[in-house]
Amino acid sequence: MNIIKTAAYWLFILCLPVLLITTSVKIAANSSELYRYGFNKYDISQVTGLSPAELDKVTTGLISYFNSNQEYIDLTVIKDGKPFTLFNEREAGHLKDVKGLFRLVWWLLLGTLIYSVIYAALNYTVWKDRRRVAWALIGGSGLTIALVIGLGLMISLNFDQFFYDFHLISFANNLWQLDPSTDYLIMLFPQGFWFDAAVLCTILTAALALFLGGTGWWRLRHEKPAQT
Repeated sequence: MNIIKTAAYWLFILCLPVLLITTSVKIAANSSELYRYGFNKYDISQVTGLSPAELDKVTTGLISYFNSNQEYIDLTVIKDGKPFTLFNEREAGHLKDVKGLFRLVWWLLLGTLIYSVIYAALNYTVWKDRRRVAWALIGGSGLTIALVIGLGLMISLNFDQFFYDFHLISFANNLWQLDPSTDYLIMLFPQGFWFDAAVLCTILTAALALFLGGTGWWRLRHEKPAQT
């Protein structure tokens, strides 16, 4: 039984960074405020020729697409008084790949969340060792902070290389190599936008880790050792 408890404990610690990072990515991907912030900061209305109202339509359409069962996005906007399909075939193919990546994020989030809840429930109801949960929260949060620091350094020192390597690892094709002068996906989301999104995810992950680590520390101070 001690082996099972130890293995479950360390698995929880390893799961916690995955849970917090995927939660942050999920929040950012569904944040219309992030989209609007980027559109305003990088003057996307001027770059694309799309009005703010049409950009809001883009925001709603992308978020809806990423949370739907639709295979390819089909988004029509108005420019210069005329409707047109915003994304060409290559862009739609890349967005399909991005959607697949977001689905992987969701399943990782769901799987680690379920395991974390089960682990905490076992400690509270069966093993009667709440302090173990507190220590696990502290350990998992500490590991998360260490990973966030490493990620933050990579982002701040050479985001261009980080961004390039991320695409090489994440996608099995070159559909992500688009032309910023003709492809609206690049016009809408320049590299600066992704830097801001990465910073947001890093900050969210760190904040969640500090909260859970602080919760674990507080529980540790108030829980009595388990009776043997």
